[in-house]
Amino acid sequence: MKILPRRLTVGTFAAAAGVNVETIRFYQRKGLLPNPGRSYGTIRRYGESDVARVKFVKSAQRLGFSLEEIADLLALEDGTHCNEARELATQKLDNVRGKIDDLRRIESVLSQLVSRCRGARGGVTCPIIAALHAH
Repeated sequence: MKILPRRLTVGTFAAAAGVNVETIRFYQRKGLLPNPGRSYGTIRRYGESDVARVKFVKSAQRLGFSLEEIADLLALEDGTHCNEARELATQKLDNVRGKIDDLRRIESVLSQLVSRCRGARGGVTCPIIAALHAH
């Protein structure tokens, strides 16, 4: 079934986009989604482009983009700003790589602490607690 432009109520729109109504309202307050007019009485109507926009926001969030960064990407969506979009994605990728490096360091330290803890059975001081006090 083809959805006609501007025919969806907020509940139907939210369901089609895979979010709840409060998410729709939140995105509207944040400026990520425009408030549609009320051309059919007092009920706001949404269309396929609104569903696509919410799905874009959710997809970008899954990639780690903040709502502010997503707003920046949405401002570039006319297709003529590929270099700017690439720069934003490159910055995000650099940020993700930095976090991965940090997580690897954390994993290494925690692994060492857990190993020390297993080897210190019956000790008076827990090596994990002692190491955390030292830092």
